[in-house]
Amino acid sequence: MATLPRHRSSATPLALLFGALIVYASLYPFSGWRVPGASLLAFVVTPWSHWWTGFDLVANLVGYMPLGALVFGALVRTGTPPRRAAVLAALTGAGLSFTMEFLQNFLPNRVASNIDFGLNAAGTVLGALLGAVVHARGGVERWQLARDRWFIGRSAGGLALLLLWPLGLLFPLPVPLGLGQVLVQVQEGVAALVQDTPIAPWFESWLDAELQRTVLSPGGEFSLIALGLLAPCLVAFVVARRGWRRFVLVIGAALLGGLATTLSTALNFGPQHALAWSTPQAMAAFGFSAALAALLSWVPRRAAAGLGLIVLTALVVFVAQAPSDPYFAESLQAWEQGRFIRFHGAARWVGWLWPYAAIVYLLARLGAREEG
Repeated sequence: MATLPRHRSSATPLALLFGALIVYASLYPFSGWRVPGASLLAFVVTPWSHWWTGFDLVANLVGYMPLGALVFGALVRTGTPPRRAAVLAALTGAGLSFTMEFLQNFLPNRVASNIDFGLNAAGTVLGALLGAVVHARGGVERWQLARDRWFIGRSAGGLALLLLWPLGLLFPLPVPLGLGQVLVQVQEGVAALVQDTPIAPWFESWLDAELQRTVLSPGGEFSLIALGLLAPCLVAFVVARRGWRRFVLVIGAALLGGLATTLSTALNFGPQHALAWSTPQAMAAFGFSAALAALLSWVPRRAAAGLGLIVLTALVVFVAQAPSDPYFAESLQAWEQGRFIRFHGAARWVGWLWPYAAIVYLLARLGAREEG
């Protein structure tokens, strides 16, 4: 297997982000740290626990496979020989898993497990092997050729954002496509922190923030959904070559957004309610935004970046005004206390931070040299 030349790869930021999300999901909620009485390495030789399910086994195995594949891809794309990349990817995943299990000794709500460690390490190996098979069959080279036809050379950051966008949609949202609720969480967190303190009057408006947020008007909800679809389209225009390819990306974004929202609704309320989100107003917003994005698909990249900044800013403003309803709160509780906790960290943080990461990226692209 020949070594590929060095390329800027979206696998690198995705591997780093996925590793950070594993840390979050493994150590959440980061509270109650204490020094255990038993040996910190006792979990390595502890007999198998009877408290495990088939879901746990599959989740621990499959959960680390993307990490192995992404680390392998990132290393190969930076010029590392494939065999060495596979070994390093496997060691990276195993090392991360062992570290997480070791640190779980210090958390009262976590149990260090050699089963989890073994399955995580095996999942990383499988992911690295899958990446090696794809590479051996020329998949990486074919991807590079397709990427060169569809996207500009310095597109790794934009592609990473586009790949993460549907993941953020899987976390429960108050309005379809309404990513970027981190300001609301920060506001509520600060308000709770200063409550009953001498400086509480300074944050009086924050303490009443939840009461001040009223139900979005039909126009506000329509705008939020339309902005939520238009934002990734404009990010795509910044890195995609002009012409029919951008139009295809608009159609793909609309389909992917609808599928991710349908899956999220099914996970939260059951398969029988999977299409409950697709109200006439929501579908009208989807259609309007897709049509507007198609019209904007011919604009220059720098103009697309400027429009994207406006759209993303408006999106986070509308999301900050969207209140939580009882069904939304119930969905969050199910994610945070049930089986979704294993997926909780990834989707939650992507959903919260995606618009802000996109804003930073578009600001950087505004100053970049225009490419063909």
